Amino acid sequence: MITIYHNPRCNKSRACCLMLEDLNLNLNKINYTKELFTEHTLSEVIRLLKIKPIELVRKNEPEWKEHYKGKELSNTEVIKAMVRYPKLIERPIVVNGKKAAIGRPMEAVQAIL
Repeated sequence: MITIYHNPRCNKSRACCLMLEDLNLNLNKINYTKELFTEHTLSEVIRLLKIKPIELVRKNEPEWKEHYKGKELSNTEVIKAMVRYPKLIERPIVVNGKKAAIGRPMEAVQAIL
């Protein structure tokens, strides 16, 4: 089963969902703005992405600028920030078994299918 963590208000997220639906894949769609990440789940997704937590942060969001910009944060603190403010999470994220990709660009998702 393929899981997509997305925000339906985001054009890239909607486009990625449509691409996956068009492929008739067994798809688990999670709107992470309503079904919030836990620290554990987000940590696992980051591990699958093979990135540092800070690389998943949308640094232009007002919540980042207001609360975190310019601060030295540990990986745990960055994860806690994303759990507290889900809009900070880059999207969409697609997980296929032990592989994951951020859907920017969309080709990154195609590479893990």
